[in-house]
Amino acid sequence: MKISYKPTGGNTPYAPLVYALLISFGCVLGISISKISNEKHQGLLQNNMSKIDEIMNFINYKYVDTISQESLSEKTIESLLSNLDPHSVYIPQREISSEMEKLDGNFEGIGVEFYIVKDTITIVSAIPGGPSELLGIRSGDRIIKIGDTIVAGIKITNQQVMKKLKGQGGTKVKVGILRAGSKDLKYFDITRGKIPLYSIDASYLIDGKTGYIKVDRFSSTTHEEFRRALRKLTEEGIEKLVVDLRQNPGGYLQAATEMADELLGGDKRVVYTQGKAVGKIEYFAKKPGLFEKGKLTILIDQNSASASEILAGAIQDWDRGIIVGRTSFGKGLVQEQFELPEGDALRLTVARYYTPSGRCIQRPYDHGVSDYYENVYDRYDKGFFLHADTSKPDSLAYKTAKGRTVYGGGGIRPDVFVPIDTTENLDYFFQLRSLIPEFVYSDYSIHPNRLDGYENMYEFKQKFALPAETLTRFEEYASKNGLKDHTKFQSCALKLNTLIKAYFAKQKWQSDAFYLIVNQDDKVVKAALREMEGEGR
Repeated sequence: MKISYKPTGGNTPYAPLVYALLISFGCVLGISISKISNEKHQGLLQNNMSKIDEIMNFINYKYVDTISQESLSEKTIESLLSNLDPHSVYIPQREISSEMEKLDGNFEGIGVEFYIVKDTITIVSAIPGGPSELLGIRSGDRIIKIGDTIVAGIKITNQQVMKKLKGQGGTKVKVGILRAGSKDLKYFDITRGKIPLYSIDASYLIDGKTGYIKVDRFSSTTHEEFRRALRKLTEEGIEKLVVDLRQNPGGYLQAATEMADELLGGDKRVVYTQGKAVGKIEYFAKKPGLFEKGKLTILIDQNSASASEILAGAIQDWDRGIIVGRTSFGKGLVQEQFELPEGDALRLTVARYYTPSGRCIQRPYDHGVSDYYENVYDRYDKGFFLHADTSKPDSLAYKTAKGRTVYGGGGIRPDVFVPIDTTENLDYFFQLRSLIPEFVYSDYSIHPNRLDGYENMYEFKQKFALPAETLTRFEEYASKNGLKDHTKFQSCALKLNTLIKAYFAKQKWQSDAFYLIVNQDDKVVKAALREMEGEGR
């Protein structure tokens, strides 16, 4: 999930939400810390009946009403774990598959990104190398039938679409597609396959000497994706690199340490973990990396967590690069996943992690899970998204490789603070922004030749100007959706122009082009570039 905002009244900018992804995905940092067999823990599952078991039996046999034993057990376990820490969680069997897809880096299906436009499934893009792309399915195609069932104009939901299109690899699904310029459906028999879920959202050249890589999460495939992106950029001659970890909730510890190894030279400790049962485990950067000497900046914000903080902390402690943005989330706990007898799983906090200098950046959670996740609202209310965080840090100060003072507790504090953008009325702006994808996908499905004539996304960025009538049509579209304030619309016009252009570019050149265009006006990216040019501090 990307950043979202919660209104605080009047025209005050929304306070950033703490998203459930940090619970369901970010909490799995360090699942691969050790591969302990189920046999080793079998004894833990076969103890004599506990007091909890006895109470559950009394409820099951004596309670006045019939209840679901499974539901009650799940709620009991969740309540038990909530009293430990915010990141120890129980995962029911029915949720295991979807929970692991993003971490495993793949799922089984037909390989399309879609959006429901005017009650019709519209293809945003066919995933490169997936079954749909190989058959010639492309952006702007509209799925009218799945199997023998018409799926347009029936109020179909995203969940229903995914249920119909995802399935076991090797099985087939027939889809009827309406393509711009045609009145008849084209039918495709698609054999489902393993579809990659990429964790690198974008990689491109900001200029001839500066590369940019956006990392969405840390999955089992992230390191290899990062190497491919970084190798391509180094072959193009970059001397500077921006790694964007904003909105990245984390993932596997190993992915973070492997990425750090590409950026740190010598035999340097990246992170170490320590817990009551697992003892101290150290992770080092040992192999020759692809970018150990060029200028480096890491971008973070309040939603950068766990593995993101491991990477940022290692770069900061070794003075390898500059951390730019806002104070990160502050998750310094490591989880390990244990399979339970009925196919469900337990993710239990087994250790804390420490940056190379020895600091733990875990935020306090002694006031409960709710307060822990709502701390971001408190930080917003105190103005820490508008000016540097002045809250009292951990009492222990640490030194970086060059002797700079850094602190533990409460996340990674950036070397260069950049406030949130308050140039627009964010409440109104983000309502408008939510309408852009559907507007663009609808327009592009009707006019797929709009992007013809441009050799690449760089030429498109330089030469394409959004027609004034397109922005006018978007204002009319917004008005039909209840956003009728012309004055506010005009105050957002420049940013809306950039976003609409970026979404058009995404239709042809995917996310690389989207970020290429939106980042040209991004204040955090601009600050990073100034720092690497020596114009900052």
